[in-house]
Amino acid sequence: MPRSSPHLPVAARVNRVMLSVCLALLPGVIASYWFFGWGVLANLALASATAVASETLMLAIRRRPIRKFLLDGSALVTGLLIGLSIPPYAPWWLVVFGASFALIFGKHLYGGLGYNPFNPAMLGFVVLLIAFPAEMSAWVNPSADLDQTRLTAYSQGRIGLEELDGLTAATPLDHVKTELSRQQTSQEAAASMASGPVAGFAWDWINLAFLAGGLWLLLRGIIRWQIPVGFLAGLGLMTLLFWLGDADRHPGLLHHWFSGATMLGAFFIATDPVSASTTPRGRLYYGLGIGVLVYIIRSFGGYPDAVAFAVLLMNICVPLIDHYTPTRTYGTGPRQP
Repeated sequence: MPRSSPHLPVAARVNRVMLSVCLALLPGVIASYWFFGWGVLANLALASATAVASETLMLAIRRRPIRKFLLDGSALVTGLLIGLSIPPYAPWWLVVFGASFALIFGKHLYGGLGYNPFNPAMLGFVVLLIAFPAEMSAWVNPSADLDQTRLTAYSQGRIGLEELDGLTAATPLDHVKTELSRQQTSQEAAASMASGPVAGFAWDWINLAFLAGGLWLLLRGIIRWQIPVGFLAGLGLMTLLFWLGDADRHPGLLHHWFSGATMLGAFFIATDPVSASTTPRGRLYYGLGIGVLVYIIRSFGGYPDAVAFAVLLMNICVPLIDHYTPTRTYGTGPRQP
């Protein structure tokens, strides 16, 4: 028997979308583990467990069905994004605080999934970055022989940052920014760090892995192309503009595209379906705005990476963007001026 009309596609269920995002993160997780070791997996496990526990607690307090909302997978995705954003081997309490803040203050105090105006993972990350800048900048050196005993002691809070001398190193973004402030050229700054094929040892491969996962999400229709394309285009246009003006003072396109959290931000963070713009043109403008802000903060602000700040700033603009980029209502003509 033929199905009756209307033949409209059914939107993907939340848990299937979240499962797809988790699977798409796997290449980046594997690459991060390859270069940074077990600390990556420890962060992911602790952040995910804390996120799920915080979700359970808040659902119980709010008298919402726990099983139904836990199985949608949104808390797990938030925990994974927090775990990937925090430096490996960070003290355990840092991971717990960031993940719990993201779920409690970034999600449930606004009413839960679908009501939060800000990306919960980035809200938790920014709070950590502002409150604990030293711990949040202690990335281990992927090219060094890691002393697992000292790293374990640091992650358990038994020793401080001063005990990790020689095991930590600046990220490519931080290193280049520091060297530029010392009046070196961008070429000299890049040559003075352990470089990889594109933008810096380890980080280029990690970004390529997240790019692969993001492209898989696009092919499956889990995310729309406008936000990642707008993000990378906005960042790329700003980079080319300043690079063409003065290549000695401003690193090139590949440095910005394949350093830091660029690909993770473009495909997994900025595309959050709740806090991002919801109209086709609006998503493109939203992505462009994030890319432009990332470049401005990276180049002229106080933080070497800027994805979290850029996403949160554009989250504020989403109601305005959606208001001025409406889609045509089905069955009606163009809106009259």
